[in-house]
Amino acid sequence: MVAQVAGEDVPVATAGGTEDGRLGTSAPRIAAAIRSTLDAGSDDVLVLLDLGSAALSLELACEDFAGADRARIRISEAPLVEGAVLAAVTASVGGSIEEVIAAAAGAATMAKLPRS
Repeated sequence: MVAQVAGEDVPVATAGGTEDGRLGTSAPRIAAAIRSTLDAGSDDVLVLLDLGSAALSLELACEDFAGADRARIRISEAPLVEGAVLAAVTASVGGSIEEVIAAAAGAATMAKLPRS
């Protein structure tokens, strides 16, 4: 869904699950997803994560990057699904990384049900 709203010009990569197909996260899979996005020509990468345990795997994955590449990795605490969609839409219309980050973060206050 995120790749569809992002369009072909915005690289999107996922890294959910473990190498053997179980629930969880894998630092090597996260690092590979980040690398694929950087290698696709992105100036910066915004990473969104779901649960707290993913943060540890992400931290380990980021150790694979140094210097300029590490500085290009940005991390958001935005809600995973809504944040990813809003970030993708913003990136697809040429938003800066700061605008993409703000769009993702805005998902935290987005109403899901009509309020009376």
